[in-house]
Amino acid sequence: MSAVGRTVLLCGVFITLVVSMFVYSTMQIPQLSDDELRDQGVFLLPRPRDIAPFELQDHLGQVFNNSRLLDQWTFVFFGFTHCPDICPTSMSELGQVDTKLRQAGAEFEAGFQGVLVTVDPERDTPELLGQYATAFSPRFLGVWGERERTAEFAQQVNAVFAKMPADEGGYTMDHTGNIIIINPRGHYHGFIKLPHEAETIRLTYQSLAARF
Repeated sequence: MSAVGRTVLLCGVFITLVVSMFVYSTMQIPQLSDDELRDQGVFLLPRPRDIAPFELQDHLGQVFNNSRLLDQWTFVFFGFTHCPDICPTSMSELGQVDTKLRQAGAEFEAGFQGVLVTVDPERDTPELLGQYATAFSPRFLGVWGERERTAEFAQQVNAVFAKMPADEGGYTMDHTGNIIIINPRGHYHGFIKLPHEAETIRLTYQSLAARF
């Protein structure tokens, strides 16, 4: 190899190393204690709670049950596609986290799952729900179920929703705005209060994953 070739090769190696170190450094967020997370609006259960068997359906037509919560951290938001403000804002923050994790590589993205569970099954068909959820991240899941089944799942993670009358005979949905955290054993681990910020969600995920 000529001297010029070796120089080009070394420059390429150096650039790759610098980029790798930059990505690594930006993702190495200090682990936060439970008290520090609480200061950020993140509340963890003293003892994670089992989730009783449930069965819903994702936007691809596949069963979404307890087994789909295993081996990763799942961040669940209960919302609906006609939601005017809270839902798109919170889903956008979740989407930003997923984008950053994907950019950082498989080591970071593999353990993170974003899920939108609709509280408005009358209007949110699986197809519409899928289009909505994946608009925030192609990896996100939209989950649908009959109202009673969804309510049973929601109650287990301290989420509630109700149908409320709106103008001109229509309706809207009142619902809990927390992002629910489910750990890799499929247990209800805690929640993140409103308002949601991408950096808080990322801090929470990486802090919990690092010490689980």
